[in-house]
Amino acid sequence: MNNFSYIKVNDISDAVNELNGDIRNKIVAGGTNLNDLLKYFITKADKLVDINPVKDCNSIIRLDNGGIRLGALHTNADTAYDPIIEERYPLLSKAILAGASPQIRNMATNGGNLMQRTRCYYFYDINTPCNKRDPGSGCAAINGYNRIHAILGQSDNCIAVFPSDMCVALTALEAIVNISGPDGERVLPFADFHRLPGDTPNRDNNLVHGEVITSIDLPVKGFEKYYSYLKLRDRSSYSFALVSVATGLDIIEGVIKEARIALGGVAHKPWRVPEAEDFLKGKEPSRENFAASAELILEGAKGYEHNSFKIELAKRAIVRNCMMALNPKSQRPGAKPSL
Repeated sequence: MNNFSYIKVNDISDAVNELNGDIRNKIVAGGTNLNDLLKYFITKADKLVDINPVKDCNSIIRLDNGGIRLGALHTNADTAYDPIIEERYPLLSKAILAGASPQIRNMATNGGNLMQRTRCYYFYDINTPCNKRDPGSGCAAINGYNRIHAILGQSDNCIAVFPSDMCVALTALEAIVNISGPDGERVLPFADFHRLPGDTPNRDNNLVHGEVITSIDLPVKGFEKYYSYLKLRDRSSYSFALVSVATGLDIIEGVIKEARIALGGVAHKPWRVPEAEDFLKGKEPSRENFAASAELILEGAKGYEHNSFKIELAKRAIVRNCMMALNPKSQRPGAKPSL
């Protein structure tokens, strides 16, 4: 049984003080992942700090620079269905709605989505070795059943993948994470928020103990004209991605001026290769060019006994999703994709 103290706070500074920089003290908001981690004894907490009463983090506001700020406590559902997000950042809305279930999206928060941990079978089985759960114990997935595991960015210490759909879109949109902690406030580009496993797979992100996510900033460009989110999974509801792709294109007079392509389900963090995006600049949005970009994105990919199929699957998913981005209406239920 996990014994812990519980306290509610009304502002972020109180939350930071209660955390006191101690890894044994945890923030709780929606709790959709933390509750599981506690229940299965994957993590322990001496203190849970409930930040739900903090009003400053539960809204969507317009920024002076034309961008949008997503409150960390705003729920995934309210974010996905917000008229501003649907109109200006439909890629983000589509990605959120591809994740979890309606019930979970109603509880899960934006900040919590960034903080969720892997759904690796072995991570959740405390009777098996796992370097994320117990550093130095080994990785059971490498020689185990690894169908859902990483093909990019992995290390000899961990081949788990990051499960979020929302974060794949936020990576493509080049969001900014706003953080408050013992040393004050700081901002972190979304690409630098999550970590690859390396020698420290137990560290999922670059937050310092005692820091709290307060909001997420979206830049002005939302790729609302040419975008698509594709999630390939074993079943159509409440299932994590084998491969997912977020694509945003800026096309003027039939030529790609800017491209953003981010993958989910393939690495320890949302995966993006700027060189592959640069390759598309100045080119026609054709299947052949998208396929060449996909080859660059999957360069160096490594499969294991049960997941080597994901390499080819990812390449095909990129091409399909980029073609779908040329006609976002093809993503509506019942519509025929423009392939």
